[in-house]
Amino acid sequence: MAPGMAFVGSAGAVAPALFSSSASAWASPRTVETGARPAAGVAAVAARRGAAPTMVAAVPKESGDVPAGLKYLPEDAAERARKAAGKFEKMKIEKDGSAMWTEIHELAALLKAGETKWEDLDVDDMDMRLKWAGLFHRRKRTPGRYMMRLKVPNGILTSTQLRFLASCIAPYGEDGCADITTRMNIQLRGIVTEDAAAICDGLYENGLTSFQAGMDSVRNMVGSPIAGIDPHEMIDTRELCTELNDMITNFRKGNPEFTNLPRKFNICVSGSRDDFAHTHINDIGLVPMVNADGVVGFNVVVGGMFSIKRDAEAVPMDAWLTPAQVTPFCKALLEVFRDQGDRKIRQKTRLMYMIDQWGADGLRDRVVEHMGGTPFAPAVIPGPEYDTPWPRRDIQGVHAQKQEGLSWVGCNVPAGRLTADDFMTMADVADKYSGGEMRVTVEQNIIFPNVANEQVDALLAEPLVAKYPANPGNLAAGLVSCTGAQFCGVALIETKNRAMELVKVLEAKLDLPQKVRMHWTGCPNSCAQVQVADIGLMGCPARKDGKAVEGVKIFLGGSIGEGAELGEEVAKGIPADFEDLVPEMTKILVERFGATVKA
Repeated sequence: MAPGMAFVGSAGAVAPALFSSSASAWASPRTVETGARPAAGVAAVAARRGAAPTMVAAVPKESGDVPAGLKYLPEDAAERARKAAGKFEKMKIEKDGSAMWTEIHELAALLKAGETKWEDLDVDDMDMRLKWAGLFHRRKRTPGRYMMRLKVPNGILTSTQLRFLASCIAPYGEDGCADITTRMNIQLRGIVTEDAAAICDGLYENGLTSFQAGMDSVRNMVGSPIAGIDPHEMIDTRELCTELNDMITNFRKGNPEFTNLPRKFNICVSGSRDDFAHTHINDIGLVPMVNADGVVGFNVVVGGMFSIKRDAEAVPMDAWLTPAQVTPFCKALLEVFRDQGDRKIRQKTRLMYMIDQWGADGLRDRVVEHMGGTPFAPAVIPGPEYDTPWPRRDIQGVHAQKQEGLSWVGCNVPAGRLTADDFMTMADVADKYSGGEMRVTVEQNIIFPNVANEQVDALLAEPLVAKYPANPGNLAAGLVSCTGAQFCGVALIETKNRAMELVKVLEAKLDLPQKVRMHWTGCPNSCAQVQVADIGLMGCPARKDGKAVEGVKIFLGGSIGEGAELGEEVAKGIPADFEDLVPEMTKILVERFGATVKA
């Protein structure tokens, strides 16, 4: 794709050129507005497939012998990719992941026509490259089926979108379900290749996408779950999250410019001192600060990460950005990371390793140079009001909005697991009480905004709220879990079902005077972010009675909000069966969190 080239969307409209020098291009209206179409299931989308233009942007083929995966890399970066020993860089050189945005339709058509079998398809395409289309093959746990990760900027969903998501997983019965993720996102489970193309098209038609949701690109944009309704917010994060998502994904059509980063990348925008977005664990964290002129902008922290080899908190960069500078800054930093980042050893290719080499301010200087040399304002130094840490608020339950007469209602979804029926019921509740809108949070819960105060009691009486309560127990309220071994081949233990059952056992046994945030993750990748929890449990090997069993490492002391810190590992190899785990958790809850055993 040449600089300035525009893409044609599903309705035939042309989106603004991605590489415009004007920031206004990123804020231009999208070709398909969220909720603009009536709800349409996957079958309806597939039926239109032959008659309507595809939602997928055509990815230009390379000329000569330059591999597609090197399209946007300067020669020195391309040479580093060629010399890298890892299979991932070699795979990207052979064929860029963006190819799957068109090939998924070809694969689906061939399979439906019986012209090929699933077993005959290219393993690298099925197990790796389809991740660039958001499709993660679960060969070990559910062969032939995919987890599909979406992009839901700022976690906001319409009732139309919720009903479409229900239609995506309903045909699969018990194999079809969904999860709310720790990036205020949705993952669909049970998807088969034959259906994937129609789901991709349907997502686009309904204002969503799954493109660039995996592999070496940028993950979902995280903002404040109560953006625009929070009485204490400093800035509304919704517009910036959408603008950044449009820049990264080319208005949801896919952007091959950012498919070949050295490694995955996380960006979040915080809207208040609560830091609901968790800036300290993102590659770019935007922290709202008011400058001396009373203008709200952002201090920047960079390099936060969790991995098998290393956990790191983001470090401050001496820069303050206006809202108008945020998207150009993020785009430039992504380009610097793409073009100058190391690719030799995959476990050492996250942004923090670049910061180790250059320093945060050295990285800033390279971004400034990349953008033409105009320096950013220095970071704003917090005033005396920051001497007292802001207590992070619990957003579950009923809370008054800044709009008079309206409240939001936050409901607890244990471990974030949802069904097709849940999506449909949530859509109905959203239509009835919250203007057709529902939000998901990084704690894997849901929020119904803009509920008229006189309707709050009726909403609380809905069967959905009986299932997903607005006032859960003090352990259930803070429960977060990764997918675990039920679906994920990397997980060392089962997490979600075990976590939910353990909470029931402990809440029946103990009185807890405060909310305790317990996070479960199945492996050291820490998708459930155990290092930020009050109590974190990470899957690991263990032995009991001389036999190998599922076990956990235990982390304590993580915190979120202002002054956030990562927790520390305090035990490992604890058998994960309840005979061992319940006494261990009881001891921790009594000694550290003031729990008492019920009479």
